[in-house]
Formats: sequence, C-alpha cells, structure tokens
Amino acid sequence: MRAAIDLGSNSALLTVMDGEHVVHDEARVVGLGRGVADGGPFRDDRMDAALAALADYAHTARSLGVDPADVVALTTSAARRATNAAVFFERVTEATGLRFRVISGDEEAARTFLGAASGLELDGRVLVVDLGGGSTELAMGVHIPDFRHSYEIGSVRLTEAVLGAEVRVAGPSDLIALRRRVDAALDTVDLPGQPDVVVGVAGSVTTLMATELGLAVFEPDAVHGRVLEDTVLAGMEAALLGLDAEGRRAMFPVSPARADYLLAACVVLRAVLARAGERGMVVSTRGLRFGALMDLPSVSDVHRML
Repeated sequence: MRAAIDLGSNSALLTVMDGEHVVHDEARVVGLGRGVADGGPFRDDRMDAALAALADYAHTARSLGVDPADVVALTTSAARRATNAAVFFERVTEATGLRFRVISGDEEAARTFLGAASGLELDGRVLVVDLGGGSTELAMGVHIPDFRHSYEIGSVRLTEAVLGAEVRVAGPSDLIALRRRVDAALDTVDLPGQPDVVVGVAGSVTTLMATELGLAVFEPDAVHGRVLEDTVLAGMEAALLGLDAEGRRAMFPVSPARADYLLAACVVLRAVLARAGERGMVVSTRGLRFGALMDLPSVSDVHRML
C-alpha cells in the first residue's frame, strides 16, 4: 500500500494504491493559491480549508494502511511563491503527520508526464499539458520526457490578474488580455517540434471534458481517454463571456468551485493546442500524484534516463 498527495494552487488530490490497483482517489478544491499572485502569503481562510482537507486525507491514508509520514506529499506553484509556505507546512506536519516537499516546476513537469501518460495507449511523441491554478507545465517525449518547462500561467493566477480576486464578469477586451498574457508566457520557450498527440491533465481539463459529456457528477472512467476538441473549448470560451458568478457555476455543475477560472483555462489550452498543431487533446485523470508513486526517488532519475 502506498499513497500520494498533490497539493496545488487550487486543488488537493489524494491517491492510494495497492500494487497497481487504485483503492482510493479523491480531489477537493481548496484554493490555497488564491491571492498569492507573484508573491505574497497564503490567506488564513485558504490555509484553514487546505488543512481541513489534508487532515481528512491523513485519516484516510491511515485507515487504508499508510502512515501519514509515509505518504508522498508534494506541493507545487503556490508553495514556490507564498512567503509563509514554510510556516504553513510546519503547521500541516504538526497537525496531520504529513511531510510535504515543495518541488520545482521541472520536477513537476517530468513526474506529471509519467503519471498522465500511464493508463493510456499512446503512440509516438506525446505532449502533456498540466494546467494548474498557479502554473502550467508542458512536457514532451516518447515514454519519458526529453523536454519540460513550467510556465507562470495558471487558471487562478491569470483570472485574478485580469478579472480581479472577486472575478468580475468578463467581456471581449478581457479575453484579449488573457490571450496576450498566455501568448507572452508561451512564447518564452519554443516546443522542440510537433507532437503526435497532446494529453491534458488536471482539474480544469477534466471539468471541461465532464461538462461536454453532460455529467452532473464527476465520473473518472467516463472522462479518462476521451478527446477534448478545440471547437468545444472555443464554444465554452464564448459562452463564459458576460456570465456572472452564478451563471458560471450553473454552466459547470460537475465542479462549480472551478467555474470562475475556466475562461482562463480555455485560453491556455487553446493556445497550447495551436502551438502543437493539434485540434484536440486526450484527457487523463492521472497526473503528478501517479508520477509521484512511480519508483523514481527524484527528478534526477528522469534526467539520467534521457
């Protein structure tokens, strides 16, 4: 029995496995990175929400035979930026026994590639896009990544930068502003050639796919392996313009807590697809936490494989 937790800028995810069998997989939106922007403290209410989820996760892991101290607990973009991250994670360890490690964007990209591609039958060169709340990681390769980069564009971070922390109603000029920010970030590093397939991972991607399928309750097996088309993203992008908070939540009943940030998510995903020369992406419900459970003590092991 082994377990991993991925605590991102918006979500906290727990996976417990017995051998290769997933016995528990859970995700909650806790919004730890909200308000952090390019540097600032975690907010008290967001730390409380994250700690409550992590306490439950520690209890679940223990009940399934994994001591919290043995859980592979990783945290990403928001923790790389928050000025009070160290103090918060000391508090988490004291309260739950979980021991978090803040990982680099490079390691995040590499491990997410391995996790996202697992359980999918993919041929050729694969580009994995991991759209988080605080950053977006791209990794590309055949079986293992030979390219990886972390971009400072996440759905929450972009939304707050353009639409404010309260997320006002978006208009056409805001869509243009989002596109400019995304293009400026992605233009800093060129992809090394064109992939044969794009794989999308993380909560925004799976929520968009579940909504396209008409799901009111998230069903991982229904989403995993399906193709999210650029035309669908374009339609959702257009539909979100002019909607207030209530309208956005009604549009995404499968995960209303993510609704405020899905316009920015559509912009990022469409920009990646355009650069990849693809019309859609295969959706994976796996990601960093699955890559964390593979027998790779550190990202240097991935580097040695290249």
